[in-house]
Amino acid sequence: MIKTLVVDDDFRVAGIHAARVARVDGFECVGQVYSAAAAREAIARLDPDLLLLDIHLPDEDGLSLLRSLQAAGTQVDCIVITAAQDLATVKSAMTSGAVYYLVKPFGFDRLRTQLEAYRRWREELESVSLANQATIDNLYKARLAGIKAAAPAPRLQPTMQKVFDAVRAARGLVNAAQIAEQLGVSRPTAQRYLSTLERKGLLVLDLTYGSTGRPLNSYTIS
Repeated sequence: MIKTLVVDDDFRVAGIHAARVARVDGFECVGQVYSAAAAREAIARLDPDLLLLDIHLPDEDGLSLLRSLQAAGTQVDCIVITAAQDLATVKSAMTSGAVYYLVKPFGFDRLRTQLEAYRRWREELESVSLANQATIDNLYKARLAGIKAAAPAPRLQPTMQKVFDAVRAARGLVNAAQIAEQLGVSRPTAQRYLSTLERKGLLVLDLTYGSTGRPLNSYTIS
């Protein structure tokens, strides 16, 4: 089993990633942590093979954490999972040793594709003893297999895309009333799109109970 540690500042999102990892053959999630300091402690204690690492952590940049682990000689691979799409961050992740970079939001199938490609790459790496050119070519092909097989990003209806973009820009929990006011649509319309995005696995639903006992549906990026 490939021991996987999830590092994300949002415990709800970390829980979703952990549950998805557990659904992929050959992987087990050995822990969920929500800060760089907790990640360092968990890595030392659990000795994971793979990190699912968010960049935005409360105490340290995730890529800074990754670079410090590499500098210390810590033997752990990393798939970066983040909403950051600027090329400088992508380049930094690549040069810091990340084996792949997944942009939030993404569904289970996309994560499974990358985990399965990573597993095949590890199997290929462990099955050989001599690094001749043919072996090296096969190792690189195994790592790139997940990129070729990845499904295209979901295409959203224009208004739904605006709702999703508004949730992503919020960087936290938002509800239908807030989205409706921001986009100039009715609250039922905003709620309908939020519910659809949640069913698609692109948003995470959070239920908060007020004084009346009725739940308030809030959402964040998965």
